[in-house]
Amino acid sequence: MTVLTLSDSTAAKVRADAVVVGIAKGEDGPLLTSGQEVTALDAAFGGKFAATLGTLGAKGAADEVTKVPAPEKFGSPLVVAVGLGALPEGGEPFEAEVLRRAAGSAARALGSLGHAVFALPVADAAGLAAVSEGALLGAYSFTDFRGTADGADAKGRKSRKSKDAKGSGTDHLDEVTVVGLPGKAKEHKAVAERTQVLAEEIARTRDLVNTPPNALTPEVFAAEAQAAAKEHGLKVEVVDEQALAKGGYGGILGVGQGSQSPPRLVRIAYTHSKGAPTLALVGKGITYDSGGISLKPAGHNETMKCDMAGAGAVLATVVTAARLGLKANVTGWLALAENMPSGSATRPGDVLSMYSGKTVEVLNTDAEGRLVMADAITRACEEEPDALVDVATLTGAMMVALGKRIFGVMANDEAFRELVHTSATETGEQCWPMPLPDELIDGMKSSVADIANVGDRMGGGLAAGLFLREFVSEGTTWAHLDIAGPAFHEGAPYGYTPKGGTGSAVRTLVRLAERTADGALNA
Repeated sequence: MTVLTLSDSTAAKVRADAVVVGIAKGEDGPLLTSGQEVTALDAAFGGKFAATLGTLGAKGAADEVTKVPAPEKFGSPLVVAVGLGALPEGGEPFEAEVLRRAAGSAARALGSLGHAVFALPVADAAGLAAVSEGALLGAYSFTDFRGTADGADAKGRKSRKSKDAKGSGTDHLDEVTVVGLPGKAKEHKAVAERTQVLAEEIARTRDLVNTPPNALTPEVFAAEAQAAAKEHGLKVEVVDEQALAKGGYGGILGVGQGSQSPPRLVRIAYTHSKGAPTLALVGKGITYDSGGISLKPAGHNETMKCDMAGAGAVLATVVTAARLGLKANVTGWLALAENMPSGSATRPGDVLSMYSGKTVEVLNTDAEGRLVMADAITRACEEEPDALVDVATLTGAMMVALGKRIFGVMANDEAFRELVHTSATETGEQCWPMPLPDELIDGMKSSVADIANVGDRMGGGLAAGLFLREFVSEGTTWAHLDIAGPAFHEGAPYGYTPKGGTGSAVRTLVRLAERTADGALNA
């Protein structure tokens, strides 16, 4: 993992492999941003830095990256100018997300260089956090399964120690140094420490999502949670297939019974104190989703290793809460199963007896996520948390509604839905509040069971939320995050977003946990 440091020195004096500066977009070419770093750099270029960039085709457009050799006697041999788009009006600072994306674009462009200095226009602690976060997230790479060299095991997966060893020829920056604000200030140190932890845990989620399904079965995922719990002093309980059957978890068992890799339910908990507010998180952990007997069509299976992204986000959030020492109790529930077709698989028309006691007629085995989530939600509600949030790559319908970069938020409480939405916005994650129209419940009526697992095609993402609501205990404040769109990015990388697993919702959940610690649930 890339290491983050802060420096009180100027970029010209820090010895590194590259220095990153920001430029803005003007009508006739790139504009230099304000600040002593860019001013000093321009002077070193004889006052022709902007003209030099313009000659190379730079415009200053958002996320544009231009590389030029540094002037003599400069701390770094390479200057990387990254576009920030138009200058803010009235001399206002650049928005945090603009800085975050620019830093990410630059970090990606630097590839495997050892050390880069980021001298973007940072005006305050929020800007410092954005640049630091963008740089670390942009520097992410996943190389665990590339060949058997450099410490890889027999299956081609590199050990985490081998992958992260500094200077070992990794595909990402070893170190990022951010300048522009006093690095020794207590507030700025705290920002750096939080950002390092957050980036490492987002990388944990990305790694899990990117891991091939033959290497991440429910059992292996549960073992990863146990290892994280041991490392960070968390309580963990793994409910195996025998205990699931004994406990009556018909939803999780029904989804997983077609696979040779049996399902698991994992409880992982960070406890600050007995009287602290409690936030429960439930994550969908379908380690591979073939659709089951209702097999997915060709072209829709290749990325279904990502169907456990919700569980990955929940695991990372609980670990982050512990590492930051938040004054809140955060409990995560990972509903883990592999959805496969076989002679033992659940069939369309089967009826499952859920942990809650309700029965569900399975009309479509590819609507499996809501079945495992329903059992985990019911179990989580038994502990009477102050609020519960479930996170799932649940429906293609949500992508139809919101696209691939925005996740939907539903809730049984408008104030809580707004709190989740605001928490996401504060972190730079895009989401949109969605309704829960009661009339859609009629489409899930069953003639043989209490409810069917699918309803009308139109409004399918909302119907899925309504299905989950049926398993939330009365009086429990609840929200549902459908991250089907942004959890896995199939296109070219952009900003700090890589190809593959993105770590969607981790920043939102961590911010929500922080606000829970600050008493937001009682406001």
